[in-house]
Amino acid sequence: MPASPIRKLTPFADQAKSQGKKVYHLNIGQPDIETPEGMLNAIKNIDFTVWAYTPSEGTLAYRTKLTEYYNKLNYNIDPSQILVTVGGSEAITIAMQACVNEGDEIIIPEPFYANYNGFACMSNVLVKPILSHIENGFSLPKISEFEKLITSKTKAIIICNPNNPTGYLYSKQELEALRDLCLKYNLFLFSDEAYREFCYDGKEFISPMHLEGLDQHVVILDTVSKRYSACGARLGCLITKNKEVITAGLKFAQARLSAGMVEQIAATAAVDTPDSYFEKVNKEYTMRRDTLVNRLNSIDGVFCPKPGGAFYVVAKFPIDNADKFCQWMLEDFVHDNQTVMMAPATGFYSTAGAGMNQVRLAYVLNKQDLEAAMTCLEKALAVYPGRVN
Repeated sequence: MPASPIRKLTPFADQAKSQGKKVYHLNIGQPDIETPEGMLNAIKNIDFTVWAYTPSEGTLAYRTKLTEYYNKLNYNIDPSQILVTVGGSEAITIAMQACVNEGDEIIIPEPFYANYNGFACMSNVLVKPILSHIENGFSLPKISEFEKLITSKTKAIIICNPNNPTGYLYSKQELEALRDLCLKYNLFLFSDEAYREFCYDGKEFISPMHLEGLDQHVVILDTVSKRYSACGARLGCLITKNKEVITAGLKFAQARLSAGMVEQIAATAAVDTPDSYFEKVNKEYTMRRDTLVNRLNSIDGVFCPKPGGAFYVVAKFPIDNADKFCQWMLEDFVHDNQTVMMAPATGFYSTAGAGMNQVRLAYVLNKQDLEAAMTCLEKALAVYPGRVN
């Protein structure tokens, strides 16, 4: 079971803090944006005498409310096509376990969300990575490269759109190419849409749910964590129009009994969050993205493409080893009693040796803290013993 590159350096961050250092956390997608008031009020106003189990598929009230949200996005679903899960993480594991047999393969463009490796390990599924490149902003690899990896054991392709860790936003043309590939080889297309709300510069979000002919192939994986800045709620869902997938997935859901009752009450209220909340958040993240990307690209030897969505970047640094550098930042470096925690990009690749000079940064801090963190980083890169020019 692989360690998380996002969390594995936590002991070094804790040690730095115990020494009195201020640590800027750019390693993890934990927003500092306030959770919507309606969601919090729903928790404060809860009135029940028994904190009971909920149905394994999720409460009908919540699933019905969710259809309002998704049908505004033109997904055209009903409550029977939603399986409520314990976080987006469980949606991913249930999708793998319900759709892919032990020893079969899933193709994933890399770098990808590191925990896909862990979920695949739990499901006895083999990940077949396909490399995307920082030079073109991590756009979708050519379909011909996908076809080279397809075997009789290939059962699914996973995309994260907008992407974690790169922030890349897939175009309609790229998704249509994936649709044609999945239809040609009878593959599932798992679409992780945790960052759907975070698209910038007027760019349009396209889901596989918007494409004709894919109803039996698409499995949407979603979560309230990022949309409502409610990571601690641990509530997500799996959506598909494929009845067999829902039937199989429900068996896994029954085995773990149910998702939380309080979380579903809060998330039901969250669906009524006004558009003004998301407009404000989008404006804030756009400013943070521009701040981070501009500062990174002003540092000697650093290259960072501008992402179209989510709240992450992957940047190339003039360093010998990203794991060593990120640990060195916490153990040995300090500037004005401050340092920065980042996630080495090596953990977001499956290909051995890939991402050795790349780091993922999450722009989840306010502008002032981002500026201070970038000053720290610039000072650190100037003196890092493993700098490569």
